[in-house]
Amino acid sequence: MKWTLAVACLCAVCGVAGAAEEKAKPANALAFTMKDIDGKDVDLNTYKGKVIMMVNVASKCGNTKQYTPLEAIYKKYKEEGLVILAFPANNFGGQEPGSDKDIKEFCSGGKYNVTFPLFSKISVKGEDKHPLYQYLTTVETQPVKKGEVSWNFEKFLIGRDGTVKARFSPRTQPDAKDVVEAIESELKAGK
Repeated sequence: MKWTLAVACLCAVCGVAGAAEEKAKPANALAFTMKDIDGKDVDLNTYKGKVIMMVNVASKCGNTKQYTPLEAIYKKYKEEGLVILAFPANNFGGQEPGSDKDIKEFCSGGKYNVTFPLFSKISVKGEDKHPLYQYLTTVETQPVKKGEVSWNFEKFLIGRDGTVKARFSPRTQPDAKDVVEAIESELKAGK
C-alpha cells in the first residue's frame, strides 16, 4: 500500500512538472520581450503580421559585409511587410566586443547605414543563451535543421504568425535566390 501511494505521488509530481515545463515553452518566436539597442523593452508580438528575418550579427566578422544585402532586402520588401531584426552576439571569436552604443554607431553610420531594428547584445549559444535563441534553435527547419547557431549571421525566417519557417546558414547571403524565394513566399502567404 505504501509503495503504491509513493508511486502515485511520484507520478503526480512528474505530471505536474511536465505540465509546467510544457506551459513554459513559448508559443512562437513573438512570445519574447527584448531590449533594443537603446535599452528599451520591445515586445516582439508588436511584429505580429510581419514576415521577420532574425539574424545574429557581429561587427568584426568576415560576414559583417552581409549588412549591405540585409539592408537592401529590408528596403526592397519592408512596404510588403518584411522586417529584419538584428541581434548582436559575441559568441564566435569575440567578433562583437563593443558596447551597445559602439554597435549602434558602427551599424547606423559609415559604411552600412542600417535602418532595420537593432537589439541589445545577447548570447545565442552556450549556457547563457537567450531564451529567444533557446526557442529558435529547437525548431525543426529547412534548409538548416534544428541545433546550435553555427556562426555570426545565421538567419531565421519567421512567418506572419510568429512560427519559424526557414533557417539559413551564415554562409548563405541574405539576397541568395533561396532566401529571397522564401521571403517572397511568406510575404504572399499572408495577403
